[in-house]
Amino acid sequence: MVAVVTALPPSGETAGTDDDLPVRFAAGEPRALRTVYDRYGPAVMRVARASLGNVHDAEDVVQTTFVSAWQARDTFDSGKGSLLVWLLTIARRRAVDLLRARGRHEQVTRVLHSIGGPVHQEPAEHRSDRVLDRLVVLDELATLPAEQRRVLVLAFYDDLTHQQIAARTGLPLGTVKSHLRRGVDRLRKRWEVDRAAR
Repeated sequence: MVAVVTALPPSGETAGTDDDLPVRFAAGEPRALRTVYDRYGPAVMRVARASLGNVHDAEDVVQTTFVSAWQARDTFDSGKGSLLVWLLTIARRRAVDLLRARGRHEQVTRVLHSIGGPVHQEPAEHRSDRVLDRLVVLDELATLPAEQRRVLVLAFYDDLTHQQIAARTGLPLGTVKSHLRRGVDRLRKRWEVDRAAR
């Protein structure tokens, strides 16, 4: 999305006035998108950073905010508020979504790290759940493509960084990150389904 926006003509070339910017944006005018991005991107970034605490996640939220806004532009109603307020509302939702996903990711990460640890040292009431969690994760790991499974094992069992995994496997860094994200997401979904069924 950022690449798409930056490829558009500079906002100074946009025909029309500031007063009709929301109308042009809602109508799907690409130059209006560029103007909106240039004008409101910094405010969306501030909200995202304040919500998430790090630049990388905030940049992801800015991108998904503008993608979502552009895709849903026909739902914007200037009678209910300004374009900026609408964008900031979308940004807050995306930030909350990311925080929730991060929490689920951390839970799966804890389960992955716990596999192989001593179960017998835990209180009896936690042992059966932990054993079941391990079995679910191991079962789902076995269904992943070999390359993706190897990346997850290197990350969670060998505690390697993304860069170290890329160096060890010869995979591009982006591929390593993609394998980790998709693999953990798949494990999380399986784990959540299994937990809900208990």
